Amino acid sequence: MDASIVIISLPAIFRGIGLDPLAPGNIGYLLWMILGYLLVSAVLVVVLGRLGDMFGRVRIYNLGFLIFAFASVALSLDPFHAGAGAMWLILWRVVQAFGGSMLTANSAAILTDAFPARQRGMALGINQITALAGQFLGLLAGGLLAVVDWRAVFWVSVPISITGTIWSYLSLRETSAGRPGRVDWLGNLTFASGAGILLAGITYGIQPYGGSATGWGNPWVLTGLFGGVALLLLFCYIETHVAEPMFNLALFRIRAFTAGNLAALLTSIARGGLQFMLIIWLQGIWLPLHGYDFEDTPLWAGIFMLPLTIGFLVAGPVAGYLSDRFGARLFSTAGLVVVALSFLGLLALPVDFDYGLFAALLLLNGLGQGLFSAPNTSSIMGSVPAEFRGVASGMRSTFQNSGTALSIGVFFSLMVSGLASRLPTTLSSGLQANGVPAGAAEHAASLPPVSTLFATFLGNNPIQHLLSADGALDHVSAAQRAVLTGHTFFPRLVSGPFHHGLAIVFGVAAGMALVSAVASALRGSHRAEPTLTSEIKERPAKSPSRPGG
Repeated sequence: MDASIVIISLPAIFRGIGLDPLAPGNIGYLLWMILGYLLVSAVLVVVLGRLGDMFGRVRIYNLGFLIFAFASVALSLDPFHAGAGAMWLILWRVVQAFGGSMLTANSAAILTDAFPARQRGMALGINQITALAGQFLGLLAGGLLAVVDWRAVFWVSVPISITGTIWSYLSLRETSAGRPGRVDWLGNLTFASGAGILLAGITYGIQPYGGSATGWGNPWVLTGLFGGVALLLLFCYIETHVAEPMFNLALFRIRAFTAGNLAALLTSIARGGLQFMLIIWLQGIWLPLHGYDFEDTPLWAGIFMLPLTIGFLVAGPVAGYLSDRFGARLFSTAGLVVVALSFLGLLALPVDFDYGLFAALLLLNGLGQGLFSAPNTSSIMGSVPAEFRGVASGMRSTFQNSGTALSIGVFFSLMVSGLASRLPTTLSSGLQANGVPAGAAEHAASLPPVSTLFATFLGNNPIQHLLSADGALDHVSAAQRAVLTGHTFFPRLVSGPFHHGLAIVFGVAAGMALVSAVASALRGSHRAEPTLTSEIKERPAKSPSRPGG
């Protein structure tokens, strides 16, 4: 919930610290507020899962809750304003993500240790589905709390995290002994730096560069992409040459583990893209067309997206229970097919849709993801030897968290590319038709499409934001100003270009879901095989004297 609660609350947060998030120099603050948490979560969960294997999963989990609680308190007490206030929030979100990663890296392993195989699917299903539902409930909670006070967005975490810290220390017990070992420092360094640089490069790729709408031609972005991939390849080489690797590549010999993680990665990318595109669609177009003020759209977007969460909550535990009896492959594969069909249904909707049909498609998507997530998690965790469950849980979380971070770069780039081909001409002609001087209209139309996307994402009226800065609204009549800054002018103006971009986004998401379904269908048994378990346990290092072992 805390990973997403900030997304919907960003307008109130930036107003509270006195910072215009859409000013050119402040877009970096905006991006890192969203992505800092995701990047840390994606990079550190494997390391922390490995530490759980070595020193005790409950011990690392409890420490994570303590760090998370401390960071939540610090976030709610931001003493600064403007850029300094934004940096305080970004840095403490990173600390909060570190604590959260200690929780997510070990939670699935703790449950897998605690429950017998016949109950494991239900236990992991409840855990997984509540986690995914929390991502969408965070959107609703953020919209509600931001209306009260921007600090309330962080206050809500304080009592929950403090209570959770005390509860976990009092109630959780180690059910498996820690396995002594050494920390793979060289592997940790190359993985953290490679994944971090790669994801940061993707993040900056969605920002404009020179005359291009996106930054994929930026030398720094290209350096980050190729440098990150090179470091990750070096990491894979290191992991096959150390005695006690951080990332046990031998686990990928297990077909259920490999197929499950591939399906989880692609599904996570598609799910992240869905979340952001739905927010922009609702806040930027549909809600204003139906009379909602731009300032109120973050709250109502969270409310209108509730069918997605309901689908998660309904299907997840049921699928987890049934997968214990009938296996994971049927439910996870069928769920992904349902997800793909829901994406195709959303693709066929007009921009100004009938909400009943929209809600039905969201419910269908939530049901499909619920059918997939719990059995897939149970299959992944049940396929590995008990002593490797911590690192396996961390690897699973890495794929899922990386997919969410990747989705922002992938789908924002697709949407920006779709808008860039049509939006400038449409915007310029529409503004001039309503009395805006040609120079001001051309200037507004020449701004990067990502700025328009972020304006709608933050619940701002993009036209008012674009034209107020240079005084263009002073040159039009009162009637024209009312039209330009009203609820319907911008949504109707951009509905065509936006739907073009939306078609690209949902088409790619449907394709990813179908590829995920194929990967899921190809999984084998989700029970650990004794012969393979022995191979993983006894796998010798090629050169114990190499650094990092």
